[in-house]
Amino acid sequence: MSTNLDELKDLVAAIKADQQAQKDKEKRDAWTKFVSLSMICLAVLAAIATQRGAGYSSATMKQLNEATFNQAEASDQWAFYQAKGIKQSIYEQERDRLNTLAAPDPKSVVSVAARIARYENEKKEISAEAKKLEAKRDEARTAATRAADAAREMGLATTIFQIAIALGGVCLVVKKRWLWYVSMAAGTLAAVQMFRVILFK
Repeated sequence: MSTNLDELKDLVAAIKADQQAQKDKEKRDAWTKFVSLSMICLAVLAAIATQRGAGYSSATMKQLNEATFNQAEASDQWAFYQAKGIKQSIYEQERDRLNTLAAPDPKSVVSVAARIARYENEKKEISAEAKKLEAKRDEARTAATRAADAAREMGLATTIFQIAIALGGVCLVVKKRWLWYVSMAAGTLAAVQMFRVILFK
């Protein structure tokens, strides 16, 4: 009976030792809970950066389409300008022909001069419209360049976030606290990059 009691005491002592070892291990590894929480935060920030980057890419495409449309409209206006110039040139030749006549018809001279003046005014209006369209095209190209730069820089933030998350995952596997610090430093760098793009681009 005393051997059974000794075995029972040994079993209770082993269980207590095992429980204490488990508590010590949990205490030692309590910091890993913070690693997990920080990885969740980094994943959320990475998702925001990815979504913002996609928005900047969409803005780039929209602005490039706008620039292309305005360029096509400006080209049409310049073609119209050239057509008016050709018509004006024909009436200028007619004016020169009338001036070589000994007795030109005054009505014809006035009519030709009016046409030449009309085409000159129309060319000025068309030229102004074409230049407005070209200015809009240039604005759209500038906006597209800014959006493309922002998308590229947001892509960098997303990449750094992914590296930070990967380091955090490795940290949880190998239980090396210094990897968590490196992961958090990378995550901080990525967050700074992301907010810099959001605020200043």
